[in-house]
Amino acid sequence: MIQWLAQFDPRTLLIGFLAIGMLIALPLEVLALRRLAKLRLVGGAFYFLLGAFFILLGLCLGLVAASLHGYKRLTAEQLAAKVTLRQLGERQYALTLEAPGSAPQHYDVRGDEWQIDARVLKWRPAATIAGFDTVYRLERLSGRYGDIIQERTAKRTVHALAVSDEPVDLWDLAKRYHSYVPLVDALYGSAAYVPMAEGAQYDVSVSATGLVVRPANDAAKKAVGGWK
Repeated sequence: MIQWLAQFDPRTLLIGFLAIGMLIALPLEVLALRRLAKLRLVGGAFYFLLGAFFILLGLCLGLVAASLHGYKRLTAEQLAAKVTLRQLGERQYALTLEAPGSAPQHYDVRGDEWQIDARVLKWRPAATIAGFDTVYRLERLSGRYGDIIQERTAKRTVHALAVSDEPVDLWDLAKRYHSYVPLVDALYGSAAYVPMAEGAQYDVSVSATGLVVRPANDAAKKAVGGWK
């Protein structure tokens, strides 16, 4: 279900669900006006409120559907990105990140290790049965120094990975109204970091328990094997 919704532009989803709510509400509002015109206040008020409910429901469903656009469905551990490193200088690397179905993105990263962060939203079993499996979104890529003093004083590099022009953020909605959305089981951030090395390639996987980074070639295995 989430994968199907992700095919559409978030604004299309928002307008579409709102339009469905209005189409359902329109005959109810017409009926309400007719009853009110005949001074049948109770019946008129009832149909008016019922129509307003469907409009509000359509708006809420549209907001939720639009917010899911930036998230990817997660049913088990799966590949979230491939990372390739090329050394440019001392503790400076060109990092290429390629997520499935997306064009490769290139970043300048400084330090001894690179770190990737993600947000994960896990639904309760009832929501999972309805098709809302755990979803995730890659959030941030950064460089990291092994020495704590250098971590405090050396040049830092941080890059945003999440799309910033979404009309509404599912994470923010779930965080604000968690007590009113019982289908949300857990909201949490996950991060993983590994050493950088010339020519190293890594696979980034994600599951309901968080991120996992594995070496994908000999250069990466050697870097992890000699990691201090």
